[in-house]
Amino acid sequence: MSQSREQRAQSREQRAQSREPTRRKPKLLDQVRHRCRLRHLARSTEEAYVGWIRRYILFHQKRHPLEMGAPEVTAFLTHLAVDGHVAASTQNQALSALLLLYREVLESDFGWLDDVVRAKKPKRLPVVFTPEEAMAVIEELQGVRWRMGMLLYGGGLRLMDCLRLRAKDLDFERLQVTVREGKGDKDRTTLLPELLVEPLKQHLGCVRQEHERALREGYGGVELPHALARKYPNADKSWAWQYVFPSAKPSMDPRSGAWRRHHLDPSYLQKAVAAAIRKLDIRKHAGCHTFRHSFATHLLADGTDIRTVQELLGHKDVRTTQIYTHVLKVNGHAVKSPADRFWQAALDRRDLRKEVA
Repeated sequence: MSQSREQRAQSREQRAQSREPTRRKPKLLDQVRHRCRLRHLARSTEEAYVGWIRRYILFHQKRHPLEMGAPEVTAFLTHLAVDGHVAASTQNQALSALLLLYREVLESDFGWLDDVVRAKKPKRLPVVFTPEEAMAVIEELQGVRWRMGMLLYGGGLRLMDCLRLRAKDLDFERLQVTVREGKGDKDRTTLLPELLVEPLKQHLGCVRQEHERALREGYGGVELPHALARKYPNADKSWAWQYVFPSAKPSMDPRSGAWRRHHLDPSYLQKAVAAAIRKLDIRKHAGCHTFRHSFATHLLADGTDIRTVQELLGHKDVRTTQIYTHVLKVNGHAVKSPADRFWQAALDRRDLRKEVA
């Protein structure tokens, strides 16, 4: 009797399992996205990695990555360098995407992965504005763009650092800006120009009014980092977490599908700065990031300690900051050209020979 009960229970369990929907394994690119989010990679990095892996598969006629190895990876990277003429940093980004695919998604850490050689990135001196050029470019900006340009130059911020600033990150009393989760997922503090205090206070007053109106209309929330939205359910609607430079209209979060007020798009400032550089006929390959290089170079030229500049920029190694000392040696006239030193002497000798003759 007991045996028949066990059989009946087993048959019921089998019937229940047969009625359960079969779980399909996520697609390969979805697994890549999941791994990127597990590592807290930036959304732009996630999209870049997915793009490179898709190109890698299409380049090899849609073969599955498990069917390929070192020759296929090398052939793809060679194609990028020889036929695509990509920079070394671009080629290395593609390699990083493939390493994540094989090591963390497919969990197939073959020995040949350690033998794939990264392209050697050439050392380039950063492009730097003169103080006059930096001020001239900022003068061409108006309104919110002027405030953003001043923050980039006055605090050495990257463009995304500026766009991701929250209301709580500005300390007007201490003249300090706190950058959260900057490049390399690091926090740091930097300078807030005193001349920006009143303009930013007025700007934040307008932003707060827009935020309160957005709350009444039902889209006043903002994206929060990591799991803070679960830990503090109402924090996304609080004023402290709102972006300093929010977009005019709400947009849908591509990951959660929620309608929120995001920060401004990078092109909002990039296009204005590029237009100003063209108008002023500044013949340098410059852009928004040039303000950060100029901030560091001008501080060092004024005698600021290199360790202080390193902390303000958020560099892990002082050797990264030392590149600006090379710019100083070139542009700061620490060394005088021999042509400048000896040409005038040659002219003086020529005039002296004429007088003797």
